[in-house]
Amino acid sequence: MSMRKYVNHHSGRVFGDRVWVLPFVASFVIFITLFFSVISGLFTLPHSKEQLPTDIVSFSKSDDSSGGYFVESDLKRSLEQNRRSRTGAPRLAYLISGTKGDSHRMMRTLSAVYHPRNQYVLHLDLEAPPRERLELASLVKADPTFSEVENVRVMAQSNLVTYKGPTMIACTLQAISILLKESSEWDWFINLSASDYPLMTQDDLLHSFSNLSRDINFIENMQITGWKLNQRAKPIIIDPGLYLSKKSDLAWTTQRRSLPTSFKLFTGSAWVMLTRPFVEYCIWGWDNLPRTILMYYTNFVSSPEGYFHTVICNNEEYRHTAISHDLHYIAWDSPPKQHPVSLSMKDFDKMVKSNAPFARKFAKNDPVLDKIDKELLGRTSRFSPGAWCIGSSGGGADPCSIRGNDSIFRPGLGAERFQVLLQTLLSEDFRKKQCS
Repeated sequence: MSMRKYVNHHSGRVFGDRVWVLPFVASFVIFITLFFSVISGLFTLPHSKEQLPTDIVSFSKSDDSSGGYFVESDLKRSLEQNRRSRTGAPRLAYLISGTKGDSHRMMRTLSAVYHPRNQYVLHLDLEAPPRERLELASLVKADPTFSEVENVRVMAQSNLVTYKGPTMIACTLQAISILLKESSEWDWFINLSASDYPLMTQDDLLHSFSNLSRDINFIENMQITGWKLNQRAKPIIIDPGLYLSKKSDLAWTTQRRSLPTSFKLFTGSAWVMLTRPFVEYCIWGWDNLPRTILMYYTNFVSSPEGYFHTVICNNEEYRHTAISHDLHYIAWDSPPKQHPVSLSMKDFDKMVKSNAPFARKFAKNDPVLDKIDKELLGRTSRFSPGAWCIGSSGGGADPCSIRGNDSIFRPGLGAERFQVLLQTLLSEDFRKKQCS
């Protein structure tokens, strides 16, 4: 009896071991069928109309001169397609930055350059107390126009920014990243400080740029050569703002470094107006040049006056788009012309005759700002009025409290002045100076 139980149990186990045979045979037949189907497809004669689907991965050669087999060319093509798709009236993206005690100055500058088409990011650095940063955010949140249009943002993360240090570049790149993330429609990036102020309305500026190529970058630039190269490129500095929570001056090391040979160094004004494609290139950096130069400038004094300049002038695609002007009127100390002096009433006529859209630097609540508001901007209420302001101004009412079509502009004398400057900047003789 026990023997039968053993035999029956053993037979069941043998039978169970053979359960896999039928599925295996079926799977093998299906595999062979699919294999020969693929082989026959791969060797289809050239005149055959049947082709393999190539939706997932394409190994066809791209039009790109580098060969087109690399991911960099795909990124570049994608961004170029987005660039070609931009039409209609232009849009600007502003970074307005400040430090301790600058919140109200930042709001005044913001109101003077505000337009519903544009995007704005405000950054109050870490030296400002938390109460002031909260006050700035509250002022923005309380404004009914800002709340309705939703195009003004206050950076929640405050960065420690050291004068002439790489932390200024890091903060600018972060603001650009935020602007790229929040809106896909703007065309130019402009950085201003709390001590900057416009000399014409946004309608003047947007109207002027409506007829301008959206591939032009306004960035003052000149190559560093001679004794300046040794004086500025060889010293090594350390910005404590990169690793400390309290502000301190740049630290200078005794060691000096050799001059770079893989790229040339350029310098110029820290105030720029850059195209969206170029700043996308600086953020994406598909050929790694922007990151390489960023790492180099980490230990370079006055890096805000060299990073974007060196990137654009060492890139063959963008160097011809660089117009060597910062669109600012700035009065310098004399000598040695290293620091801007504060502008006042006596500088008003010079500012106007410069035909520049911006000026710096201004002391807090200087009377000349009121003169600019009245005579150049026509600003009597919150914003510099434009065609988008369709409300009544009777009885001291704010005409911009009611918004109209923001793609219609009403240019004034500021647009005429700016056109004179643009004719000079875009002339063949002036453009020969770019990146030289």
